Amino acid sequence: MKNYTNIRDLKNLKATVQEAIALKKNPLQYEELGEGKSICLLFFNNSLRTRLSTQKAAQNLGMNAIVMNFGSEGWQLEFEDGIVMSQNKSEHVKEAAKVISQYSDIIAIRAFASLADKEKDKSEQVINNFIKYATVPVVNMESSVGHPLQALADAITLEENKVSKRPKVVLSWAPHPKALPHAVANSFVQMMQLQDADFVITHPKGYELDDDIVKDSVVNYNQDKAFEGADFIYTKNWSSFNEYGKVISQDKNWMITMDKMKLTNNGKFMHCLPVRRNVVVADEVLDGDNSLVIKQANNRTYAAQIVLKNILDNL
Repeated sequence: MKNYTNIRDLKNLKATVQEAIALKKNPLQYEELGEGKSICLLFFNNSLRTRLSTQKAAQNLGMNAIVMNFGSEGWQLEFEDGIVMSQNKSEHVKEAAKVISQYSDIIAIRAFASLADKEKDKSEQVINNFIKYATVPVVNMESSVGHPLQALADAITLEENKVSKRPKVVLSWAPHPKALPHAVANSFVQMMQLQDADFVITHPKGYELDDDIVKDSVVNYNQDKAFEGADFIYTKNWSSFNEYGKVISQDKNWMITMDKMKLTNNGKFMHCLPVRRNVVVADEVLDGDNSLVIKQANNRTYAAQIVLKNILDNL
């Protein structure tokens, strides 16, 4: 594996999940693999789990992690070709990517969608420009369109907690006061399309995700019906895709409550975090015995670690 920018970059999701689960039993077993190597973690947006888990994953492999936050550190980068750089951006990605490549063996990048220009966001300008100009592998720590490290952690969590060979998994939209990107939902959908599962997406009309992502996945606009018999409820807010970046509904009836969870097959609750309590999900669900959110967060380390190991194996 050269780069990891999409869950489909994995040769075999099932095998990778099993490798990650085995790695959890002895996280330091490959710490000599990254000895003398460095990873640059570049953050264009804030982070908690992604920053800490990826840094820990690198350290577990013996790597040196260098972190840079572009919100408060470094020059503002320009990504457009042929532009006259007479405004506020001082450095072009053409030079920056090549320079950073000299300081590291892997570059990992977090850069959210603007939610202002759909086509620009879909072009994955930041990630793709680094891939174009960098001379080392690039890892996606969440981009405009996807969050494949989260999706891999979710796949690990599903495998560890399923009680049937073909579970029913529901991805449910929930209300949120702010317009949020589609990245987590997109990658979760793509990951589930690689699983042997009964997978359903549920959301209010108007919150359809990109058809290029959803493809033939089942969509049910009735949340209660979708929840019936579910083994896992994965909840996430996203803004409108067709009316790009807009919040067109804040229907509180879509919040995940214990009454909703009672419709499931003793279903487990999942969320990538951070989550707004009593807006997206009720306290009693989030704090309940069937909540997997802390286990998911723990699996972020092993998702990142198995990806980095696979890249290091091919350096």
